[in-house]
Amino acid sequence: MSESNPMLVLFVGATGSVGRLAVDEAVRMGYRVRALVRSGTKARFDDRVEVTQGDLTRMDTLAGAVDGIDAVVFTMGAHDGPTMVERVDYGAVRNVLTLLAGRPVRIVLMTAIGVTYMDSAYNRTSQAHDWKRRSERLVRASGNDYTIVRPGWFDYNGPDQRRLTFLQGDRRRHADSRDGVVSRRQIAQTLISALGCDEAKGKTFELVAEHGPAPCDLTPMFAALEADSPGSVDGVHDEGNFPAECQPRRVREDLARIAAISRRGARSGGSR
Repeated sequence: MSESNPMLVLFVGATGSVGRLAVDEAVRMGYRVRALVRSGTKARFDDRVEVTQGDLTRMDTLAGAVDGIDAVVFTMGAHDGPTMVERVDYGAVRNVLTLLAGRPVRIVLMTAIGVTYMDSAYNRTSQAHDWKRRSERLVRASGNDYTIVRPGWFDYNGPDQRRLTFLQGDRRRHADSRDGVVSRRQIAQTLISALGCDEAKGKTFELVAEHGPAPCDLTPMFAALEADSPGSVDGVHDEGNFPAECQPRRVREDLARIAAISRRGARSGGSR
């Protein structure tokens, strides 16, 4: 895309606490922005934002949302137990990728630090990490250019904690703010910076803020990251504690279907 014809970016989770900030940042950066909202929402956006109604858990309501998009930023998240986490955190990704039917788009997906920590009390209760990790796998299997960002605990940072740090391997296992903290605004800035950065493609990382000033340019930080291994459904250095063959049948079928869609798109000559 050129400056005269910027990418049209769909925001799934646009009314959330990070999504709103990401929408604002994308507008500021000159992208064309489409925000997905539920029917009847009272959400208000900048006049330059195209608002489209749909239910991210219902594929039949999303055709208009994905029509003509060049990119999608996922920032949604549920907190109402395993059923809603599956429908929102995982289902939204599955639904959008299915509707795209192999048409290539740029993807930025926000999940969470600790997403590979399967044995925490939090995950055993909510299954949030299970479903977020499965959503990551769908994105990697889709054949699209992507960046997966796993932020630390939202807004637990002090006023002097602005120095962004990218980690890989997801090795922090406290399941609390000791794993890392970062402001919502800096999460949003990182998501949108990744969207337009070639150096961020194919990479998965944890995002935290340390004591010190905010960086002016994230490109060198993206460039220093290791890319995910081609053909792998997991992030680089992720622990192999979530075997694909042990996933629920519906998840294995979703993954196979998204991968098959990707292969068909590649054969038809779609540029990725």
